[in-house]
Amino acid sequence: MKVDRPILPEIFKGIALFTPGGDLIYCIDSRKQTQWHLQLCVALQEILGLSEPPHFLIPCFTATVDCWRDRSDRQLRVAAEAYGPVLRHQTLLNGIFGTGDLVWHPRSNEMCEPMAIATYHQQFPELWENHDLVVQYPVSVGRSDFGSFPIVPPSRFQQPQQAQPTQPTALTASPPTQGYVLRLFVSGNNPSTERTLETLHQLLEQCLDRPYTLKVIDVLKHPEQAEADQISATPTLIKIWPKPVRRIVGELNDAEKIVRLLSNS
Repeated sequence: MKVDRPILPEIFKGIALFTPGGDLIYCIDSRKQTQWHLQLCVALQEILGLSEPPHFLIPCFTATVDCWRDRSDRQLRVAAEAYGPVLRHQTLLNGIFGTGDLVWHPRSNEMCEPMAIATYHQQFPELWENHDLVVQYPVSVGRSDFGSFPIVPPSRFQQPQQAQPTQPTALTASPPTQGYVLRLFVSGNNPSTERTLETLHQLLEQCLDRPYTLKVIDVLKHPEQAEADQISATPTLIKIWPKPVRRIVGELNDAEKIVRLLSNS
C-alpha cells in the first residue's frame, strides 16, 4: 500500500515499547537499526526513575513497523506487527508512525507469560500506572513532533545527577552485554510448565544482580529450535550470554546450581 507521510522519513523502521499501564516510548529510525528495544528500556528506566531497565516488557509489550519501497513496482510498502497486549493501541501507533488507518498484524503470544510479567508489579508499580506518557527517543524535552499527542514536561524528568535523559549518548551507555540472556525449553503449556516458570522466576530474582532476558521456547511448537540447541529433555535452561554457553537439564529448583550456571563465565 502507498502511504503519505509528510513528517516521517520515507523509508524507516519504527519500534514502540509500552508499559502495562499504557505509557509509550518509541523511536523512528531511517537507518533501520536493530538494538533499539534495549535502548528504549534504558530510556524508560530513566524517565520513570526505575531501579533497572524493564527488559521483561520485551517482546510482549512491543510493536514494530517497517516501511520500504518495493523494488518491483517502486510503491511504498508497510508491514506492522504488534503483540497481543498492545494491539488495543493501534490508533495511537498509527498516529505516531503516520500510518493512517493501517491494521496491525498480531504477533504470536507464545513468548508472553502473563504470570511471569505480573510478578514484577510489586517491584515496578510505576509501570502499571498511566502517566499519559508518549515520548519519542531520542527524547526532546518540552517538544513533540506530533502536537496532538501529550509529551512529558521537563518537570517529569526527575533523574539522579549523573543521568542526562536529554542526551541520547547517556541512554546508550549501558551495552546489552551487561545482562543475562537465557533460554528455557519446555514441553507444552501445562501446570508443570507454569510451576517451572514461577520457580525459575523467583530464583532469578533472588540470585541475579543484573537484568536478564528469558525466552521461553515450547519444543512442541518449535522442534527446529530444540534441535538447533541440542535439547534432549525438558525443562532445559541455557545461558546464552555471557559466554561461555552453559545449561541445566531437569528440575530448576536448585538455587545453588543456577547460581553456578550464571557465574561460570
